[in-house]
Amino acid sequence: MSQIGTQSIQFDEAPYILSAASIVGKKEGEGPLGDLFDVVGGDDLFGADNWEAAESTLQKEAAVLALGKAKVTKEQVRYIFAGDLLGQSIASTFGLMDLSIPLFGLYGACSTAGESLSLAAMAVAAGYGDPVLAVTSSHFASAEKQFRFPLEYANQRPLSATWTVTGGGAFLLGRKPGSVKITGITTGKVVDYGIKDSMNMGAAMAPAACDTIYRNLVDFKRKPEDYDQIITGDLGYVGQSILFDLLKEKGFDITRQHRDCGIEIYDGKTQDTHSGGSGCGCSAVTLSACFLPQMERGSLRRILFVPTGALLSTVSFHEGMTIPGIAHAVVIERA
Repeated sequence: MSQIGTQSIQFDEAPYILSAASIVGKKEGEGPLGDLFDVVGGDDLFGADNWEAAESTLQKEAAVLALGKAKVTKEQVRYIFAGDLLGQSIASTFGLMDLSIPLFGLYGACSTAGESLSLAAMAVAAGYGDPVLAVTSSHFASAEKQFRFPLEYANQRPLSATWTVTGGGAFLLGRKPGSVKITGITTGKVVDYGIKDSMNMGAAMAPAACDTIYRNLVDFKRKPEDYDQIITGDLGYVGQSILFDLLKEKGFDITRQHRDCGIEIYDGKTQDTHSGGSGCGCSAVTLSACFLPQMERGSLRRILFVPTGALLSTVSFHEGMTIPGIAHAVVIERA
């Protein structure tokens, strides 16, 4: 591994993404990417008794499916890097407990897919683990219950609001050669522009996405066109517009390369999702089901995957604090 610039790492022996898995809920299955996901649940409880247990099921089943695709047993896995949006990361804890694999619990809000992939790649590249799992999830009902209103309240959502994706994604990384590899990462900083509106996550996260994308381009001495696509996690339509403006102020125009998982996963006109999708699972399942297969087919050669997170809690929100953002970038290339 080599340190690049001020916030990035370039992997001299790049770890490979050996397999990926995606499991989503009914609404996600009805969206534009519905046919691409590995599993679409007919019931968002996924056989569980409550929303939190349902999200734990998403994590476990996604991890098991990723292992099965790679023909790897759980006993062969050295570490899991996993996180979610719930207090004390209970979706990860209870979902992955039965696998009995050493676990690093993470919290990067909706950027957790990027954080887990970054740390998993570092562990493999440094020789500390092979193979390792990166897992994350979110659930519309469990997130609404924790951060906003009970579903029974039937509150009105403003047009700036995003819809938390019900989904779990898992990625198995290792040294065994494959068709897709992680060649570098740029770790994000906490960025706070003073946003306090919890119904406008795109505005809170866009400055962090801008900061990390800018730093990646500078650290690696690249231009936006050096990437086939620059993919943010869940800025939605509102955050995308802000991101474009902020990066243009820094001299970069990514309008041709940019895609956003929150925009891709739903049909905003027919599914009433307003600004788009959000949540840890949003970027994870979209990368797994949509973008990685394109890389495996060779239609994409190099992408910058930048999941974005809003670092609020119920405590900070009720105390009137601002909503800082963070974004972690992962450089993924065709082998």
